[in-house]
Amino acid sequence: MGYNISRNISFNPERGKGGVMNKAELINKVSEQTNVTQKVAKVIVDTLFDGMKESLQNGERIEIRGFGSFMVRNYGGYKGRNPKTGEIVEVPPKKLPFFKVGKELKEMVNTTGKG
Repeated sequence: MGYNISRNISFNPERGKGGVMNKAELINKVSEQTNVTQKVAKVIVDTLFDGMKESLQNGERIEIRGFGSFMVRNYGGYKGRNPKTGEIVEVPPKKLPFFKVGKELKEMVNTTGKG
């Protein structure tokens, strides 16, 4: 059974300009839209996020059509400077998660966004 909740999730307008949707609100929306208990919705949301974290940890790319893609970017090490002491320090290479917004989401935000 498939559910299309992407078009029905909205921010809480009482929080002011822009708003923020947190995990608890996402769980509430999943519960409402799919007619499952909040406990089941929490399992769904946790499973989704855990799977995404695991994929990124394994260096895999996550692509969600119409939304965007998540990937891990590798950044090389470099010589930096400690701003407090001025001492030159070695900054080790690192990997960071990166999100690239999809065309459909970008267009939707630009045409319907109020901020």
